Amino acid sequence: MTRRNSFRNLLACLALVGIGIFPVIALAQDAVKISTTDTKIRNIDGVAAIVNTGYVTRKEVDDRIAALQKQGNKMPSGTDLRKMVMDRLIIEKIQLQNAEQEGVEVTNKELDKIIDDIAAKNKMSRAELKVKIEASGTTYERYKQLLREDIVISRYREREVEGKVKISDAEIDNYIKDRNLAAPMGGVVASTPVANGAPEEIDVAQIFIPAEAGAAAQADAKKKAESLLVLARGDADFLQLGAMAAKDNPKIKFQELGYRTPDRLPQLFYEAVRNIGSGQVANVVVKSPAGFHVLKVLDRRALVANAPESRPAQSAQAAPSAPQSIMITQTLSRHILLRSRQGLSDQDAERRLAGYRDQVRAKTVDFGDLAKKYSEDGAAANGGNLGWMSSGDLVPEFEQAMNRLQIGDVSNPVKTQFGWHLIQVLDRREAQLTVEKQREFARAAIRERKFDQAYQDWLRELRDTATVKIINADDPASSPR
Repeated sequence: MTRRNSFRNLLACLALVGIGIFPVIALAQDAVKISTTDTKIRNIDGVAAIVNTGYVTRKEVDDRIAALQKQGNKMPSGTDLRKMVMDRLIIEKIQLQNAEQEGVEVTNKELDKIIDDIAAKNKMSRAELKVKIEASGTTYERYKQLLREDIVISRYREREVEGKVKISDAEIDNYIKDRNLAAPMGGVVASTPVANGAPEEIDVAQIFIPAEAGAAAQADAKKKAESLLVLARGDADFLQLGAMAAKDNPKIKFQELGYRTPDRLPQLFYEAVRNIGSGQVANVVVKSPAGFHVLKVLDRRALVANAPESRPAQSAQAAPSAPQSIMITQTLSRHILLRSRQGLSDQDAERRLAGYRDQVRAKTVDFGDLAKKYSEDGAAANGGNLGWMSSGDLVPEFEQAMNRLQIGDVSNPVKTQFGWHLIQVLDRREAQLTVEKQREFARAAIRERKFDQAYQDWLRELRDTATVKIINADDPASSPR
């Protein structure tokens, strides 16, 4: 259940949708290499956009929309959806072109090994995998081409973006210090109390969900923000929740604003937090012209001339360089896993787990007994018990579902790259990371923030330096011009 490195995560993601072998068809662009002669011959009515020396076809846009709809994703409708898909295909096309120029490639031997790994994860031979692919309506060669392109884009992105993210020891030290100021536990001294009406500074953190134009997009962004607000007001650690949301959706931003006087906070933010105390989450989602904001007051302190020095000094016996602690929320849970495999459809797995759920909720059977009997993983012998888990230890789909549960609750069936799960939360606790682990935690959190910004900047740079001409973004391939 634990995370792998980025390349293994890629392989895992490629085994996620449907029977676990076709996400690349749903998520990869339908890229085609062309020559100048091909461009002249091709009917221009079939081209939606010219991208440098290549093009995006109207059929590619149609196919991507159909794939997204098949996955059940909530999306805007009409021209907004086509524009969103078009923009994504253009960016993917540019990345493939640049990767080819930079010599990023996947050898046939590497590709065969990756396909063998995908087949093994689905408990198939390569021949059985090929049969499943062709039964889905595509050819095996087409599947290999799309898979190769996804891997090329991933490698190119890692090389171009991840290598530029640098994290210093000072940044890690400051992050750990800020965490302790935000959550005064384990010997960290609280901020100076604020007298009624006295000047103060407020440390606010936000999770920002951008909202695109259109009623559907606005509604989806608001719904996402409200779901995060519910989690934030529960047992979830706000900083971890923000980092996890940003990882799951790069468009979501997580930011700690630092200590600010009220006049230096956005007026909308101050109105939302003016009457709540340290450690509390704003009662409602804040809407701005850019989107929706979930806010939490990490700390409030009196504004005095020497505010940074106003905290009592550490004990003289304490070493100046003594490491500070980071407190995190850990969850003890257990699960029942039905692995994705040939002969077990998603509908059957979901129906079986829903039956187990109803029995546990009706208290006619013990969750642990069901796990011992039916769960298909190594934890089955222990009643499905996964032990104490911290944020980031589990795959996102599992972790998000687990974090929504109160102690003793049982989830609805949840699908991940491993199969279908039924989850029960047994307990939660606050735990202190070791010196080594807290620095790893801090480095990972800082990297997530920096990578997101670097990745968005990189995408904008790619788009700005490319030659793109939109010919027909609105009409499906079947529509006459």
